Amino acid sequence: MAEMDTSGGGGHKKGPGVKKAKKLSTRVDLTPMCDLGFLLITFFIFTTTISQPTAMHLALPDDKVKPEEQNKIKQSGALTILLGKDNNVFYYEGELAPDGSNFKSSNFKDIRNVIIRKKQQADTNLVVIIKPNDESVYKNFIDILDEMRIDLVSVYAVVDISPIEDKYVRLTEGESVPETTTATTTGAK
Repeated sequence: MAEMDTSGGGGHKKGPGVKKAKKLSTRVDLTPMCDLGFLLITFFIFTTTISQPTAMHLALPDDKVKPEEQNKIKQSGALTILLGKDNNVFYYEGELAPDGSNFKSSNFKDIRNVIIRKKQQADTNLVVIIKPNDESVYKNFIDILDEMRIDLVSVYAVVDISPIEDKYVRLTEGESVPETTTATTTGAK
């Protein structure tokens, strides 16, 4: 509470022999303000909602289906994107042909048109498989994931690149392929 000290001289005499009363400053007691502050703090703590944790929704396969049938997709709805070095992007639709005739080269500007065209052809069954090789950079991987979000591709997977696909990527980029890679890929057939 506020107090004011008004003690001083008695009457209202004016003149040369009258002493002037001391003027004291006002004093404000802040104890009730502290109580009010703590009440407000506890009120806001109890009434605010705690933020809910945000998580990514994952579409997991059904456990009741046989494991060998879970990961099968229609070839008409599959698009595989391979990431190489120097911002190179390669792709093929469906399954990779043994002679590599459906293996195509692209760049990040044109890959959007490829995804949109494939999405229109496949309707709701589009599955994009992303396969970065050892020489691709992290920025390109993030760019292709952003492209999935921009093009509204709901089903995509990140998979390790196979030796035959890595061989085609390196050959298209103009590198010489070591013999061990060729022997491994022919032995896998």
